[in-house]
Amino acid sequence: MTDAANKNVDLDEVAKFEALASRWWDKNSEFKPLHEINPLRANYINERASLEGKKVIDIGCGGGILSESLAQFGAQVKGIDMGEAPLEVARLHLKESNLEVDYERITAEQIADRETAQYDVVTCLEMLEHVPDPASVINACMKLVKPGGHVFFSTINRNPKAYLFAIIGAEYILNMLPKGTHDYAKFIQPAELNNYARNAGLEVTHMTGLTYNPLTKIYKLNDKDVSVNYMMHTQRPETE
Repeated sequence: MTDAANKNVDLDEVAKFEALASRWWDKNSEFKPLHEINPLRANYINERASLEGKKVIDIGCGGGILSESLAQFGAQVKGIDMGEAPLEVARLHLKESNLEVDYERITAEQIADRETAQYDVVTCLEMLEHVPDPASVINACMKLVKPGGHVFFSTINRNPKAYLFAIIGAEYILNMLPKGTHDYAKFIQPAELNNYARNAGLEVTHMTGLTYNPLTKIYKLNDKDVSVNYMMHTQRPETE
């Protein structure tokens, strides 16, 4: 691994998810929220990028929950992650799902050097808040996508409400996530993500929030509420 790529891997973060790998596809485990929001995210991506027949790369794919959903829409999917244990779980699950996804342990920066402008769609969900330099990953996403192609990000806003909901509520009160899953200092405000994307050369086309009602236990996409979890759709210009 190059020094630049190596610097943008937080080994503590990788270890955190490696320890949970065996439970990735258990819908009643710590990954239950991920399973519940996955259809909303996958549908959002498909509605905006029409995945049938498209070449897609899922950056920070973990155990493959999103990668498999994108493949179900008819995309040719590659999933990358730096955790070998989640990738092994992802590969094993393909035997149950009978889907085709190509998984590889590699950083976004490394594969961007190798497969420049090779993908119609790039997804990078719930990953930016787990790396030391999110701008480096976003630049790699821009490098990976073809001119006119789509890049999707999701992350967590940084404000008191997000701290209350994503850390205190989800990790300590509702026990929806393991304690220590998130570091508040690494959360990213929409304006910051917008700037990262624009500085990389991507055009921001849409943003939506992901809201959770703890009483009904229902998740919804809401364009008017990006105060906690949110997704951003960007595109690489056809001509630059």
